[in-house]
Amino acid sequence: MTDEEKHNDEMSCCKHHDHGNSEHKCNMHHDGMEMREHSHSEHENMSCCSHGGEHDHSHGDHMGDMHHMNHEDMHHHTNEMGHNHMGHDMNHMNMNGMGCGMDMDHGHMDHGSMGHMHMGNLKLKFWISLILTIPIIIMSPMMGMKMPFQVTFPGSDFVVLLLGTILFIYGGYPFFTSCISEMKSKKPGMMSLITMGISVAYVYSVYAVIANDVFKVTPMVNDFFWELSTLIVIMLLGHWIEMNSVMNAGSALNKLAELLPDNAHLVQSNGQTKDVSVHELSEGQTILIKSGEKVPADGKIIDGSTSLNESLITGESRDVQKNVDDSVIGGSINGSGTIKVKITGTGESGYLSKVMNMVSEAQSSKSEAEDLANKVAGYLFYAALVVALIAFITWSIIHGVAYAIPITVSVLIIACPHALGLAIPLIISRMTSISATHGLLIRNKTALEGIKEIRYALMDKTGTLTQGDFKVNAYESLDSNINKKDIIKIAAAIEASSSHPLAQGIVQAFKDLNEAPLQSENVEEIAGSGIKGTVNGKEYQVVSSSYLDKNNISYDQKIAEKYLQQGNSLSYVVEDNNVIGYIAEGDSIKPGAKDMIDFLNSQNIVPVMLTGDNKQAADKVASILGINEVNAQLVPEDKQKLVTKYQDKGKVMFIGDGVNDAPSLTKADLGVAIGSGTDVAIESADVVLVNSDPADVINLVKLAKHAHTKMIQNLWWGAGYNIIALPLAAGALSSIGIIIGPMLGAVIMSLSTVIVAINAMTLKIN
Repeated sequence: MTDEEKHNDEMSCCKHHDHGNSEHKCNMHHDGMEMREHSHSEHENMSCCSHGGEHDHSHGDHMGDMHHMNHEDMHHHTNEMGHNHMGHDMNHMNMNGMGCGMDMDHGHMDHGSMGHMHMGNLKLKFWISLILTIPIIIMSPMMGMKMPFQVTFPGSDFVVLLLGTILFIYGGYPFFTSCISEMKSKKPGMMSLITMGISVAYVYSVYAVIANDVFKVTPMVNDFFWELSTLIVIMLLGHWIEMNSVMNAGSALNKLAELLPDNAHLVQSNGQTKDVSVHELSEGQTILIKSGEKVPADGKIIDGSTSLNESLITGESRDVQKNVDDSVIGGSINGSGTIKVKITGTGESGYLSKVMNMVSEAQSSKSEAEDLANKVAGYLFYAALVVALIAFITWSIIHGVAYAIPITVSVLIIACPHALGLAIPLIISRMTSISATHGLLIRNKTALEGIKEIRYALMDKTGTLTQGDFKVNAYESLDSNINKKDIIKIAAAIEASSSHPLAQGIVQAFKDLNEAPLQSENVEEIAGSGIKGTVNGKEYQVVSSSYLDKNNISYDQKIAEKYLQQGNSLSYVVEDNNVIGYIAEGDSIKPGAKDMIDFLNSQNIVPVMLTGDNKQAADKVASILGINEVNAQLVPEDKQKLVTKYQDKGKVMFIGDGVNDAPSLTKADLGVAIGSGTDVAIESADVVLVNSDPADVINLVKLAKHAHTKMIQNLWWGAGYNIIALPLAAGALSSIGIIIGPMLGAVIMSLSTVIVAINAMTLKIN
């Protein structure tokens, strides 16, 4: 089992945490806002962590004020994504070894049944087929008519036969193999139509050469090598264009990989450093990371301290302080300090690998529209057979078999649905490319098909609408023997090892005092409620109101109400079951949140807030953003139930930060994860917003709606012309001199393909 598989298995149900483990940093406390962080070793010890939120940490009663909100509201991306799962060994990050299922040199693409085709092979086939086609065009008449550039000589027909046979076998091979796959699955489609068209043209042309040059029949039989060769070349060119388009998304994501450094400072056994390629790094080695440099791989600091900008990974713009034994994430940017890091993770379990995998999955999965395109192609296959059979019988009776066969061939060639085959894949590949460059990683494009039917946008609050960056707005001592500043000093000493946003807010407030720090001992998490520790020989708790209520500890409700109405979160400092002080902290709304809500309202999509926070805090944020429907004091399973409830009224989009929101992200018609750093987010969401910016939802909705419109247009361009062309090719209007031959049919088909491609390339975010 790989590290990534082990991690996914371990994280699939996390009910029992070893809180006795001294390394455990599970910071889940303070009303309604839980967040956990696991050290590297705990990834090996965790046995069961339900994505549905069934934690032994219990979400119990933390419904009061907002202090340390539920895990589902604030998983946030911090260190959960790091540790042994963020290795960015560029040896695995290049597009050939990404584990993403897409080799950039031989871009594998599943187009209908054409999944065996590789980019390199297709390009080579096209050029060789084009070289073979040129002499065929020069020596073979078009529709029996000699062109000004026509060159013939004794035996030229046999040269054309030889070249045509090579072209038919070599250039047509991918269509044959794909056709076999379609037939085996009893679902004839695009490849079957192509195979039928070129096979009929080839067989008839062989017959023509034998009849004309061996048996000398009169009148001469027209061959279709000209049409056969151009048809194959056009088809190959079309697929080459399509694959190039598909590769654009991978190229865009490759730019993310380029954000990692090319080299690293490897610390050798003699203490000297040596610059090496990140390809050469392996677990257990020590690297030196200087000020301002990018972290080349995951690891643990063994010397020095610094601050890291992890915004590329977590979406959080604030620098994170790092000291000895703290973990660092490959791809983050080092601050002013110089550190030595022991590498703990390189390879395909890294963040960028997961991003590449998502794009690969998006490109290879089938959407409803693609299925519809294949169904239409299947119908055309049968329609072409029926029309061709009717035309053959009818014209054989009227004018004879020799007259009927060219018409039959025309029907089969015109029915070849290459444009239809390109109609949807080109849109999808274009959409994937655009989304990747805008920080939108589409994991399940099928979910985007119903974007126009979305009626409700249910969303998490903390980490989605708000920054999760808490600042202390007020603090006070309630004990006359304790100085006001001591409340912050005691709380900061206990919270110093916690990475929870509220804890970090308290620590930062203490730093602003420029006071000497206090030392804490025996620090332990209080499951679902707070944290405790010993300072100067006395035990203190920093907890939420739910802890106070549960333990019948009295506190001033009026003070709590005052700060809660202002949208603050409250932490209480407790000694010997007495509240000796409180700390009020406020979160800030993300800049893009208001724009997203306004846009959703303009699209008649009703925004609904679902949060584990207290109602006062939730209502405060909702009133600022313009959200009218608020559901507060929820646990994860409540959110999932509400998703189901709203689905009874219409299709639902759920926007969350991707850990304990997993059940809701999966249940919703469209799941959008804010932040892309965790396995759970990647596995649960249909779309991941890399930049953790809610405003990116605007681009997502615009792009998806525009893409849907383009798909419908392309389906009509790809298949609609057959409605007219097939009857005309069959001779329905021959009585008035209107008939489509193979050459004109090929031109029409090619024109349709070009229109489909151009239409797809015009897709953009309006």
